[in-house]
Amino acid sequence: MQRRTLFAAGLALAFASLTAQAAETTLRAVSSFGMDTFWGERFQKFVDKVNAEGKGVLQIRVIGGPEAVPPFEVGNALRTGVVDLANHTGVFHANLVPEALAMVVTDRTMDELRENGGYELLDQIHRDKANMVWLGRVTDGLPYHSYTNKPLVDNGFKGFRMRAVPMTRGFYQALGASPMQIAPGEVYTALDRSMVDGYSWPIVGVFDLGWQEKTAYRVDPGVYNVEVSLFMNQNSWKKLTDEQRTYLESQIAWMEGENAKDAEINVQERQAQAEAGIETITLEGEVAENYVNTANNALWADIEKASPANAAKLKPLFMK
Repeated sequence: MQRRTLFAAGLALAFASLTAQAAETTLRAVSSFGMDTFWGERFQKFVDKVNAEGKGVLQIRVIGGPEAVPPFEVGNALRTGVVDLANHTGVFHANLVPEALAMVVTDRTMDELRENGGYELLDQIHRDKANMVWLGRVTDGLPYHSYTNKPLVDNGFKGFRMRAVPMTRGFYQALGASPMQIAPGEVYTALDRSMVDGYSWPIVGVFDLGWQEKTAYRVDPGVYNVEVSLFMNQNSWKKLTDEQRTYLESQIAWMEGENAKDAEINVQERQAQAEAGIETITLEGEVAENYVNTANNALWADIEKASPANAAKLKPLFMK
């Protein structure tokens, strides 16, 4: 009788173990940014926390960075379910969801967007157009800047050749500059050989690529709001249990809470750039206001051209 009781207890423990294993889900994830960059390291910190606290519930397995899935292909990899989760930016899948650029041009925090319905609307647009869920932001409050290797001419960029991405092409054209699309890995050489006079880049990341060696000036104020987010395949999201979704949402809330540190990072990066010899060109008054407005108007024009109905709904929610 005692042997039978022990046997039954053993079966119960084994069944409980199997049930726990079956309940745990592992998400395949990719990063559009190298894991040794600022954005990759912040993502890895999130992954480590999820895995440490989510045993038996939810785990994330990072299969790689850009070497695993090229950044501009991550959107399709998410849409089709090749990967479940991505540390990614809407800038790279604007071909699928042009409205995603609203995340860059917004001057509202994620807390504000969650409260006023902006987050819910853009998340639904992602679900409808690209079968992906916008989970939350990895950064919030880091601006883009123009960096140059020569002084501005009368506080302007007329005649400058600026390395740009589709997001900043209209901005530089409006400033009288010639935008040139150059892969990040080729920018250093382009600067060294005077093929370009400058580039647009966030306040962070210049040192990751060694560009400080070929950069003389940073233009203030910054424009836009660097957007790096976590996106998930919608089918994978629906397959999660209520417990798993609640757990993941709690971790997203923690991650967005970490974004409060971005203000301090702004200060640190400015100091590091100054120590590296990068001088600050500060635009002031009406010149600065026109500079920022030109950036915002150019990007909203792109969104409105691609999706006028959704742009009209998004703009009052994403702009103060």
